[in-house]
Amino acid sequence: MIGRVTTVNGLAVLALAAVVLATVSIPAIKPPQTGAGHHAMVAAGGRPASTTRRLSCEPLADIPGKAVSTVVVTYPPNGYTPAHRHPGTVTAFVLMGTIRSQLSGGEPVLYKPGETWFEPPGTVHVFAENPSATESAELLAVFVADENCGPLVIPEPDYH
Repeated sequence: MIGRVTTVNGLAVLALAAVVLATVSIPAIKPPQTGAGHHAMVAAGGRPASTTRRLSCEPLADIPGKAVSTVVVTYPPNGYTPAHRHPGTVTAFVLMGTIRSQLSGGEPVLYKPGETWFEPPGTVHVFAENPSATESAELLAVFVADENCGPLVIPEPDYH
């Protein structure tokens, strides 16, 4: 199902729950820094870009060749992520603020803290943005992809 998720496979739920519980014990998520493990998307029209910070990448022993990665995506006020896709499945969980997101074949949806969406492999994520002009927003993304822990975002610059 593309869009709001009411049920997801057990692996994604366990991975998301483990990461959320792990982040709860941390006093605050540090702001993204430049350097290894951090990546800024290229924003459109002069808008601020979202940034990513990979928290982990662990092989899945029960699924040879696959790994689960966790990433915090931070959106400054009016932050924007242009069209892209991912090499595996993604479950996104909004940590703070509001994220407006659209997947190919769907309508734009507003997600608030505690809400999730699921992206099947190869689905074009048309855009994601922080619609607030004053507040930042963050989401936690849990990826199940190839175990090489390579790039998790594939830009789609020609997608219209």
